Amino acid sequence: MQSTIVMTGASRGIGRAAAERILSRSPNVHLLVVARGNSGPRLAAELGAGGHAVSYVAADLGSLSSVRSAIAEIGDRLEHGELPPLRGFVGNAGTQYTNALTEGPDGFESTFAVNVLANHLFIRLLQDRFTRPARIVITTSDTHFGDMKHNMGMVPGPVWHSPDVLARTGAFSKPGSTAAGRTAYSTSKLATIYLVHEYARRLPAGIDAIAYNPGFVPGTGLARKADPLSRFAMRRLLPALALTPLATTRTTAGRHLAGLALGTTQAPTGAYVDRNRVAHSSEESYNPQRERQLWETAERLTAI
Repeated sequence: MQSTIVMTGASRGIGRAAAERILSRSPNVHLLVVARGNSGPRLAAELGAGGHAVSYVAADLGSLSSVRSAIAEIGDRLEHGELPPLRGFVGNAGTQYTNALTEGPDGFESTFAVNVLANHLFIRLLQDRFTRPARIVITTSDTHFGDMKHNMGMVPGPVWHSPDVLARTGAFSKPGSTAAGRTAYSTSKLATIYLVHEYARRLPAGIDAIAYNPGFVPGTGLARKADPLSRFAMRRLLPALALTPLATTRTTAGRHLAGLALGTTQAPTGAYVDRNRVAHSSEESYNPQRERQLWETAERLTAI
């Protein structure tokens, strides 16, 4: 059966590997990639080589108005039969800054805007467009554990505040520092797990939501805004860890993400999937009060 999967973060790293895997394994899928600026035509052409069904929609995920415009375009194309039924959304895009002071056009801290609010807007505004059964997969990170075992001390653990505080710049100690930027990242990934739990409670039956942790994957481009030493380490030194159990290659992480998107990897709604198996996320990530509060704040900030 023909179906559409909408995907963010397909241009490089894990997302690119996952997109290629989805298309090679499921010729009935039309992959609709969300791309920034004028990169969409090239990305769609590259992924569509060989006859795969790929198209694009332009969006700046840091701008809620841009995200809304992209969703409206997707809705129009579905309504007019230009796309097959929508059965999947993969929120793989993520960003990390060298500070917690970067503000987007809507006045929100940019890490929170891209990693949390953009996904929420896609899911909520596409909710009534899904043909069930459908699956939503949001890429999270084991940095949300905040311990040496999961992040080797490279990223500070999350520091939770009221979502209204997290949505604004300066939420963390020494907000102009790299440590604050990384704390914003790990905290945003904790937030994605909270929202996946809430989606599992609130979305209609037949629309499953899953949090996917790829593990530590060097060389994905996530550190492209980091300082020169960190970028060098991520590009040249840390990829060697992929040869050990401490890290995952982009190809392997992409394969696992594709399996979740296509439903070939079994997981119940609300699950946290660590690489290719259902697992428990951190103890802190199970908190119904925070989950409800984050949902209500995300609804208000995105004006659902």
